[in-house]
Amino acid sequence: MTGRAPGRIRIIGGQLRNSRLDVPDLPGLRPTAERVRETLFNWLAPVISGARCLDLCAGTGALGIEALSRGAAGVQFVERDARAAQALRDNLARLKAQGGQVTTADAMAYLQGAPQPFGLVFLDPPFAQNLWQPLSQRLEQGGWLTPAACVYVESPRQAGLALPSTWMLHREGTAGEVGYALYRRAAAT
Repeated sequence: MTGRAPGRIRIIGGQLRNSRLDVPDLPGLRPTAERVRETLFNWLAPVISGARCLDLCAGTGALGIEALSRGAAGVQFVERDARAAQALRDNLARLKAQGGQVTTADAMAYLQGAPQPFGLVFLDPPFAQNLWQPLSQRLEQGGWLTPAACVYVESPRQAGLALPSTWMLHREGTAGEVGYALYRRAAAT
């Protein structure tokens, strides 16, 4: 977290702009960098207003809270670590952010439940767990995505991910050792 006070990040746009999020000191917790979030939400500007979002492997919830700040209708946050999930609930309450719901659950276990289609999904699992393929397949095959959904994926720069063939790359970038990309779902052939 170079250049910032330890344990805090800020929301960069929308109604909650410049609000600070408390970040618990937990192993593997890696908030998405401000520069990456700024780029991502510039890409999402045409679709964020009114979107129903899923922040899977939410961690700090920075992506989902940024979406709420910029007009998303609602965000379902899924985080398996109880301390991170509680910190996320606390941040949502302190910021009086409406439309956010936090579920403490393993992402794959959550996706085994009854699907609710989302128009925007943030897929940024812990890098060490290599969950991109199983989570993306479950999202695609389990009824979790609207027909024209956007999916944001963050991973190690050289990961070489195997994602569903129906996810068409829209935009991509890198920041240090992190690769990030926005996909648009296309009809299966």
